[in-house]
Amino acid sequence: MGLRTFLKNKIVPQALEDQINRIRKPIGTLGYDPWGYNNESVKIGFTLTRQIYEKYFRVTADGVDNVPAEGPVLIVANHSGQLPLDGLLIGYSLAARERLPRIPRAMIERFFPTVPYLGNMLNQVGAILGDPVNCAKMLANDEAIIVFPEGIRGSGKLYRDRYKLKRFGNGFMRLAMDYNATIVPVGVVGCEETIPAIANIRPLAQALGVPYVPVALPVILPAKVILKFGKPMHFDNADIPEDKVTERVEVVKAEISKLIDQGLSERKRLF
Repeated sequence: MGLRTFLKNKIVPQALEDQINRIRKPIGTLGYDPWGYNNESVKIGFTLTRQIYEKYFRVTADGVDNVPAEGPVLIVANHSGQLPLDGLLIGYSLAARERLPRIPRAMIERFFPTVPYLGNMLNQVGAILGDPVNCAKMLANDEAIIVFPEGIRGSGKLYRDRYKLKRFGNGFMRLAMDYNATIVPVGVVGCEETIPAIANIRPLAQALGVPYVPVALPVILPAKVILKFGKPMHFDNADIPEDKVTERVEVVKAEISKLIDQGLSERKRLF
């Protein structure tokens, strides 16, 4: 018996195994899809994530049913918190929903696959290198994909800049237009407080070859997290110049900003 099978048998409850099994994924005979996704690894990962989601961050996910049950989807959210906890929580909320659950794929920074073992582990639970070619192939495969157009500009922001959206790249909009993908905006509230950073040691980050080295407490604080899923958005594939594509990006960005404001207004406490 392999380690993965042993862990699954020991910790994965039957209800969660049944939940994952009823979410159809086009995997091969060896149990993997072309990007390394593995159902058994997801069952273990989601069992562990459930405790974090329900008990530690006490996540509230409003509007999660706005994500279509099928077809190509881009779940576009603000990025924050030094670690990709926001993507993990968004993914779990969609996979755990009662009506038509779905396992989305998350675009991750190029740094993560360079860490020994981490890259393979992230691939097995649905993450994939944030490359436009990868994203295009998955949209063609009718996947739902979590994207953070702020990139490391968002995840590495300092606490004083919390909930201030950084510049969005245009790549996600071009892909949505090319593949007729639905865009679902998401406002994430709470992850900014999980690892509040007061500074970034850029020389050390460059020396280590990492995106940033934050000056922060070496703990993940149990902030209350609110996920606000907005209404689906659709954009045609008109032949328009780049400045018009940027205008469409700003429309999505403005909607995410509204969702963040809603979450902040509903939040009663930080922890």
